[in-house]
Amino acid sequence: MNNLFDVTGKVALVTGGRRGLGKAMVLGLAQAGAQVAVVAKSQTADELEREIASIGGKCFYISADLSQSSERIGLIDQVIAHYGRLDILVNNAGIQVRAPAVDYALEQWHQDFELLLTAVLDLSQQAARFMLKQGGGKIIHIASISSFQGARQIIGYATAKHGLVGLTKCMANEWASQNINVNAIAPGLFETDMAAHVTADPVKSAEMRGRIPAGRFGRPEDLVGPLLFLASDASRHVHGHVLLVDGGWMGR
Repeated sequence: MNNLFDVTGKVALVTGGRRGLGKAMVLGLAQAGAQVAVVAKSQTADELEREIASIGGKCFYISADLSQSSERIGLIDQVIAHYGRLDILVNNAGIQVRAPAVDYALEQWHQDFELLLTAVLDLSQQAARFMLKQGGGKIIHIASISSFQGARQIIGYATAKHGLVGLTKCMANEWASQNINVNAIAPGLFETDMAAHVTADPVKSAEMRGRIPAGRFGRPEDLVGPLLFLASDASRHVHGHVLLVDGGWMGR
C-alpha cells in the first residue's frame, strides 16, 4: 500500500509551474521524490529553482510562451533529452482575462483557446507519442469549476475549460488501453493571484466563502494530494475523470 502513491524517480513536466497552483504542484512533486521540469513564460525561475534545490529536488526550467505554437515545437523532446524519459505531464498553464461578453475581443478569444485548449492538445500529443513507446504515463489537465457552470466576464476562460473536459475524455478513450491515464483536476476558488479580485474584496470574499460548504477558499497546497493520486499508481484504473477540488462548491 505504501507504494501506491510513490512517484520517486518519476519525471514530471508542469506547465505554468512558476507560481500559484502550478508552483504548489511542482514543489509537491519534488517533495514526493519526482524529478521536475517546468515550463513558464518568464525568462527565469530562480526562486522556484532555489526552493526545489532546498528540498533536495531537481528542476529543469524552460522559458516558453505556450500560446505561440512555434515555442511549443519540440518542447517535450527537450525534457526527454534532459531526463531521459517523461512519466507525468501536468497541463496547468493558463490565464483569465475579464471583460463583459458583449465586449470580449475576438483576438482575446483566440488567445484564450490557443493557450487553454490548443496548447494542451499539442503538448499531450507530443507526450503521448513518447509514452506510447515507453509503455505508459500520466497526463493531467487542470480544469476548473468553470468547466461545469457559466461565469460572468470570463467567457473565453470558462468556454475553454468546458472544452478541456471533453478533451480529457476523448484522450482517455483512445489511450486508456495503452496504459496512459488521462484525467483532470477541477479546482474551485483558491487563494491565488487569479482569484485576487474575489479574495481581496471583503464583501465579495465573505459572500463566496458562504457558498463553499468547507467555509474557506482553497490553498495551493490543497491540490498536492489529488495531484499525487492521479500521478501515481493509486489511480491506475482511473481514466477520463475530472476530480473536483472545490471545498464542496459543486456539491451544493
